Amino acid sequence: MTYEVGDVIAERTVHLTRESLVRYAGASGDFNPIHYRDDVAASVGLPGVLAHGMLTMGLASSVVVAALGDTASITDYGVRFTRPVVVDPQDGADVSVLAKVGAVDEASARIDLTVNHADTTVLLKAQLRVAL
Repeated sequence: MTYEVGDVIAERTVHLTRESLVRYAGASGDFNPIHYRDDVAASVGLPGVLAHGMLTMGLASSVVVAALGDTASITDYGVRFTRPVVVDPQDGADVSVLAKVGAVDEASARIDLTVNHADTTVLLKAQLRVAL
């Protein structure tokens, strides 16, 4: 596959529910109650129950992995967390991911991710390096 700067690799919105958080907690072993108890989240000044940061990071990269399939491998991935994803008990939360080619050289392509929730960027400098 050839990559050109500006190409959109993938775009998807992922819906998270409180059940998603419980499942992730079980898989990751992160049972911090801010991820499932409204009273604990409120007691530490949070606006509500938050999605795990690593869950948000993982779902963002999974959008690219699904689009690339077996054609390339991710060699590096980094993000900066800027805002939490608050998961409403009834409505859940939608996280949108847009993956675009940011740079290309002979050996790899940099994929820049735009990751938003409620019109707010939740991951900054989210970039994957894909071996060609």
